[in-house]
Amino acid sequence: MALALAPTQAAAQPVPRHYVAYRTAAPLTLDGHLDEPAWQAAPWTDPFTDIEGDRRPPPRFHTRAKMLWDDDYFYVAATLEEPHLWATLTERDAVIFHDNDFEVFIDPDGDTHLYYEVELNALGTVWDLLLVRPYRDGGPPIDAWDVRGLGLGLHLDGTLNDPSDTDRGWTVELALPWEALREAAPGDRPPQPGETWRVNFSRVQWHTDVADGRYVKRTDPATGRPLPEDNWVWSPQGVIDMHRPERWGFVLFSDRIAGTGTTPFVPDPNERVKDALRHLHEAQRAHFRTHGRYADDLAALGADTLRVDGLAFTPTLYVTPTLYEITAPGFDGATVHIRHDGRVWVEKP
Repeated sequence: MALALAPTQAAAQPVPRHYVAYRTAAPLTLDGHLDEPAWQAAPWTDPFTDIEGDRRPPPRFHTRAKMLWDDDYFYVAATLEEPHLWATLTERDAVIFHDNDFEVFIDPDGDTHLYYEVELNALGTVWDLLLVRPYRDGGPPIDAWDVRGLGLGLHLDGTLNDPSDTDRGWTVELALPWEALREAAPGDRPPQPGETWRVNFSRVQWHTDVADGRYVKRTDPATGRPLPEDNWVWSPQGVIDMHRPERWGFVLFSDRIAGTGTTPFVPDPNERVKDALRHLHEAQRAHFRTHGRYADDLAALGADTLRVDGLAFTPTLYVTPTLYEITAPGFDGATVHIRHDGRVWVEKP
């Protein structure tokens, strides 16, 4: 890792995945078949892994995703291997992860605040919401927010809710309108070529049995409660918590048409400065829990132990009795900020 930290800290955080999203030159038919030339040319993500990363066993079933974009939509597709297609929830904005589901998380400006979540099951039932802040920072989720104009196509390779056979899986195809995502987007607009958004995908998978000819969640004999679900993701979180946007993947939007060449992904070095500030932020929170006040000295937060490769890490702390902000010079003349509620952002000259 470029950020030089104590070994236990560095090992605790998996490196976020990255992906280059290419443009589609023609409209897509949302049917879950992914047979258009643009989908055929778009690269797959790495296979999904356990949400905690390599410390947990690999997923039992294979999952991967693709992305495309045009002037109107951000397109997401995913294939989910599944021998037992099962879904029960039919009401929009129900808690969809009580079924097996596929989930999309989008933080357009990468500040970890004001981000989107969309979940759906194999019936095509959708739960979409806007998070003002992560739950760790107080939320709240806004269930009334909708992805207006959301396009959705599903293909089920098998029979739904029929335990008498073995299925092969299901395919999801989504078209998320930029108009619906603009509220949290930089400049109140779609991404421009070369810009990067934070994105992650999750798959919730329950253990099931068959009782009286239907699927039921497998229970723990000792408690009678359903066994914990599996959480499989594109970019591992390191913990069982999808609401840590700083650990989501990076999606670079390329101006190339899918299949006409490749665009390299170049990491933004200021992400390393953000990571260093987040360590100070966590130390500041721990200090408050212990002492009932924020530290007014960076040495008390261990700032002198942090290094950022290629840059002198010289943070400055501003503190009041009820809030604080830490800033640090970044790369290319930028200034990186983090404040008491966890929001982190970059100001460029």
